[in-house]
Amino acid sequence: MTNISQFFQKYTYSSAQRFLTYVQIDTQSDPNSSSSPTTEKQKDLGKVLVQELKLQGIDSAHMDEFGYVYAHLPSNIHQTIPSICFCAHMDTSPDCSGKDVKPLIHRDYQGQDLILPDDSSVVIRLKEHPDLAEQIGHDIITASGKTLLGADNKAGVAEIMDAVQFWVQHPNVPHGPISILFTPDEEVGRGTDHVDLAKVNAQYGYTIDGEKRGHLENETFSADGFTIRIEGISQHPGFAKGRMESAIKIASEIVSLLPKDYLSPESTEKMEGFIHPVEISGSVETAEIAFILRDFKTEKLQEYGNLLREITQQVLENYPHSKVQFEQTEQYRNMNEILVHHPDCLENAMEAMRRAGLQPEMQSIRGGTDGSRLTFMGLPCPNIFAGEHAFHSKQEWVSVQDMQKATETIVHLAAIYAEKATS
Repeated sequence: MTNISQFFQKYTYSSAQRFLTYVQIDTQSDPNSSSSPTTEKQKDLGKVLVQELKLQGIDSAHMDEFGYVYAHLPSNIHQTIPSICFCAHMDTSPDCSGKDVKPLIHRDYQGQDLILPDDSSVVIRLKEHPDLAEQIGHDIITASGKTLLGADNKAGVAEIMDAVQFWVQHPNVPHGPISILFTPDEEVGRGTDHVDLAKVNAQYGYTIDGEKRGHLENETFSADGFTIRIEGISQHPGFAKGRMESAIKIASEIVSLLPKDYLSPESTEKMEGFIHPVEISGSVETAEIAFILRDFKTEKLQEYGNLLREITQQVLENYPHSKVQFEQTEQYRNMNEILVHHPDCLENAMEAMRRAGLQPEMQSIRGGTDGSRLTFMGLPCPNIFAGEHAFHSKQEWVSVQDMQKATETIVHLAAIYAEKATS
């Protein structure tokens, strides 16, 4: 067995420096765009990654018309071994500005609150971010207070690129065929819309898009979208008595009757699901409410849809001339439904974390990843930690040392597959 940990003791990590460069490239995706990618600026990072990969001698690196970056490292052992894919997404969330990000490094963190200089009202407090208690002595990267940081998921991108650098510098460290995949539009639920799995050509995949170091996520929400379209009765407001049935008011009443103490994002945690209105629009004549439905049990989603229908019909009893249409659409499914049949895929990742000096912990994600869809497309794909915290917000942060441990985990994981093939 090659002593990979010994190599890492002398290795000059590149993940932090790469990350500082990547987050300054605005790659925010747009949920209201119909193009692919939803924003052309995501390709700005893709071009940088392709150039960096080629400079490392990865001649297969390229970006396609949809903004996906593909690259392949050939196996350096003779035995037949499953090809594995490491994946991260390049876009950042539309929930918070990703333009003109100014990353800052807070070195040798000692438990203090981090006041961000460009907006002193943005404070990363230890009591609100308990994971900071495990970061004493680490170097913490934040934004400056006016934007998100982009650790979700440029930390994962940087860690994968760092692993590539390690493999190039240490060609005797064993690994089988490695596929690299960087996707656009994950944050708007379209990260796999145009992925070419034949080009990826892997048997197992791992997204590097998780939170706390040592976490391995084998389970996501199952997710549906649900839309209520309301057709009211419009009249001149001066002559509306007994005639007008405002679609806006109908929509407002539906939302007001949603459960508040349960089935709501504000009141649920752990394995609890929810119904969440994400957008409401319209006029007196027509209105539309868009919801997301989430639960770890796929069958619950139909129950949540039925509850929305019942609430709507209850409201319409007072609006006899108005009409509604319902639409429930599948978004993604709990990847554990597939991963449960691939235990080696999970155990190998946990062993890689142990070799990196971490205590692995299996977790469920109250959300989804590209891995959710990739798994159901035929590429079993759990999620490995990237060290990102407080994502989609101005308080987002990541530890330099956690990023380095993610790089180590990636390298150890590839070596474990190689060892099993040669044993």
